[in-house]
Amino acid sequence: MLQVNRLCARYGLSEILHDVSLSAKQGDIVTLLGRNGMGKTTTLRSIMGLTPAYQGQISFQSEPIHQLPSWKIAQLGIGYVPEGRQIFPNLTVRENLIATARVSKSKHWNEQTIYELFPRLAERQYNMGNQLSGGEQQMLAIGRALMTNPELLILDEATEGLAPLLRQEIWQCLQQLKSLEQSILIVDKNVKDLLKIANYHYILEKGNVVWHGDSEQLNKNTDIIENYLAV
Repeated sequence: MLQVNRLCARYGLSEILHDVSLSAKQGDIVTLLGRNGMGKTTTLRSIMGLTPAYQGQISFQSEPIHQLPSWKIAQLGIGYVPEGRQIFPNLTVRENLIATARVSKSKHWNEQTIYELFPRLAERQYNMGNQLSGGEQQMLAIGRALMTNPELLILDEATEGLAPLLRQEIWQCLQQLKSLEQSILIVDKNVKDLLKIANYHYILEKGNVVWHGDSEQLNKNTDIIENYLAV
């Protein structure tokens, strides 16, 4: 579904990504791991066309997208939940959801199915975005991305800054999406939870992929976790 090949990206004269390659198959949950500042967010932004790659190729469903504008990439079927959520604070929950709605023949996401996934949003549907808690805002950000009926959902720091109970709700949501065979590329620091739901993992260190493998391999490789992921 997604193929990133030898991606290089920079901010100004500072090169952030060096020959990053990764892939995601239909129905898989793939993670991008690493400590802060290692290039995870830049990789996601490059996939979305927000930080253009100056070298390398990105293809989605076998079509090259690395030279497309971000709005066109979104239209092709990639939903993006950015770090910091970035919901519309002066729109209601319902208005936030409707603002990004896109009909798809292969997906079923609409206002009602989002409320079934996140009952708390149904209770708050007429509240403004800035009246929601951090966890509710993250639910809304995920719901807003799903309203585009994406073939691939990208989440940056899915549970960052959330209380444990709210984090658990997000993981349960992602488990439900997995059962629906929703393809997901996710960045998060909670390796223990990611190992339960993800199929495959890539670890970034200073803009390079230094390891990749499945959950069983990562779970057994405590040295990799200690060297590249431990705080």
